[in-house]
Amino acid sequence: MTEKWDKVFEKSDKVNHSKVNFKNRYGITLAGDIYEPKNAEGRLPAIAVCGPFGAVKEQSSGLYAQTMAEKGFITLAFDPSFTGESGGNVRYMASPDINTEDFMAAVDFL
Repeated sequence: MTEKWDKVFEKSDKVNHSKVNFKNRYGITLAGDIYEPKNAEGRLPAIAVCGPFGAVKEQSSGLYAQTMAEKGFITLAFDPSFTGESGGNVRYMASPDINTEDFMAAVDFL
């Protein structure tokens, strides 16, 4: 994973951004971006965001996550299994069961 800004949208000066990895229960490593409001203290409400099939966190889901962080949420935009920087083979495969597990792992991570 690259540490430089690699999104199709501009970086907000109102949030902190960091890259993370976590695993789903199938052992697939998922890649994500955490967005949190600057100067945040204590516990915050959290949102996990993933794009539609074939989309990656550098696109709309990342923009949604960043925008919600500007509004006071801690957010996680992630690539689902088989897509983007996340692991899994065969690439760009749709699996509703694994996608559900990906969201459960994202919520557990948050």
